[in-house]
Amino acid sequence: SNYHLPYGVAPNFVLNGETYCVPMVTEESSVVAAAAGAAKYWMTRGGFHAEVISTVKLGQIHFFFTGPSYELAAMIPDLKIWLLESSADITAGMRKRGGGIRDILLRDFSHELDDYFQLMVTFETCDSMGANFINSVLERFTSLLPAFVHERFDRKYQVETLMSILSNYTPDSLVRAWVECPIAELGSFKGGITADEFAERFYDAVRIAEIDVYRATTHNKGILNGIDSVVLATGNDFRAVEACAHTYASRSGKYQSLSHCSVEGDVFRFSLEVPLALGTVGGLTSLHPIAKTSFELLGNPSAETLMMIVAATGLAQNFAAIRSLVTTGIQHGHMRMHLTNILSRLGASEGEKLNAYTHFSDKVVSVSLVRNFLESQRSIPI
Repeated sequence: SNYHLPYGVAPNFVLNGETYCVPMVTEESSVVAAAAGAAKYWMTRGGFHAEVISTVKLGQIHFFFTGPSYELAAMIPDLKIWLLESSADITAGMRKRGGGIRDILLRDFSHELDDYFQLMVTFETCDSMGANFINSVLERFTSLLPAFVHERFDRKYQVETLMSILSNYTPDSLVRAWVECPIAELGSFKGGITADEFAERFYDAVRIAEIDVYRATTHNKGILNGIDSVVLATGNDFRAVEACAHTYASRSGKYQSLSHCSVEGDVFRFSLEVPLALGTVGGLTSLHPIAKTSFELLGNPSAETLMMIVAATGLAQNFAAIRSLVTTGIQHGHMRMHLTNILSRLGASEGEKLNAYTHFSDKVVSVSLVRNFLESQRSIPI
């Protein structure tokens, strides 16, 4: 069977001077609303900016070798040439598009697990996410490695390949997105908060996510609310994206915020750096009709452009969440988005819905309060 999720769009995303209507698949309507609200806010303040830093993907061959590591290291240059030649038939199509195998490196883990080594293979997969291509190449390498080692060392040492698989940690498939404007252009906010006060409160909120793992987890989840929605809408692998993002957030040895804020002089800047391994061809991207529609909505972007759109959406979602947290509070907008859902669940008529929208326009929304309101309406004689 199929399990359907809501499909929405967030308009007014100005990114690097181009305007996008961003498709988002998520069960949470407030995620779409928040991203759209942030996009509209920054539309008149220079929009979003983004750049792709690198697009390298990784694969690993895990094996055991009983000889000295220096002898294994000495054979790597010859092994690399042989493996590249022996996989030329698999990589031909990717090489024609400008991609293929970039390097093969030896990693020595024998100090942590007896006789354990890796071949780390780096790839460029162009507009493809590349999982099937990478795994096919790695499995070819795995079948060839023992024969090469045995011939090189005349079977003096034993070699056993354990497994080969791509890595979903791709720190060198990296994109950066940011927004910035003079503090005075931030405007004023509910509760009488000035632009200067907002910038200071926003900076402190992001700083806390950099130093406290409990806050960082929720903070990054908010970023991934936006990222995952677009990744899903375009038929990409949101589980791989999430795993990679969380690992990247822990790269210093401490789990931290993926986004950062600076207030220097009179300039407010909010930025995000995140690894994204995405594709615009292959997999479901061209087979699933809704994913195909998403790409058409985005103007059929390249993989690099999609990386920038996804990162900008994550940044927009994070901005919207922090803006709410340091001004009105997260529930003010969040529960208001749920008012319609609550009314439908409680069987409200159209007239009762209209009365509820008016009544709760300046009040806290909760299931119990909405239920009480409806009961009071129904007890009024006509």
